[in-house]
Amino acid sequence: MKFLVLSAVLVLAAFAAAEQYTDRYDDLNVDEIIANKKLMEAYMNCVLGKGKCTAEGKELKSHIQDGIQTACEKCTDKQRQKARKVVNHLKDNEKDYWEQLKAKFDPEDKYKETYEAFLAKND
Repeated sequence: MKFLVLSAVLVLAAFAAAEQYTDRYDDLNVDEIIANKKLMEAYMNCVLGKGKCTAEGKELKSHIQDGIQTACEKCTDKQRQKARKVVNHLKDNEKDYWEQLKAKFDPEDKYKETYEAFLAKND
């Protein structure tokens, strides 16, 4: 019986871990990207489908729609912090990019309440 319970716990833990985005790029320096217009432009062009993507950019692009719809539910803690930092920077300082992101990933403002609540958190 103990083996069965332990097995069930391990399966659930493995399933929960699989439900998170990879942490491979958790140490990406978003401060450097925010501070460098050229880097910011390259990442934004990637995400918006207007330019080439780095490996990090491809990973971000593949999860951005889901992240918007679920308030970054599958993000690691570092990813949540960095997502808030970058998106709030875009909203405050790069309004054109912010509008383009919204137009591409939430054109009907269907998820606005979800991502705005996520962005307002400080966890």
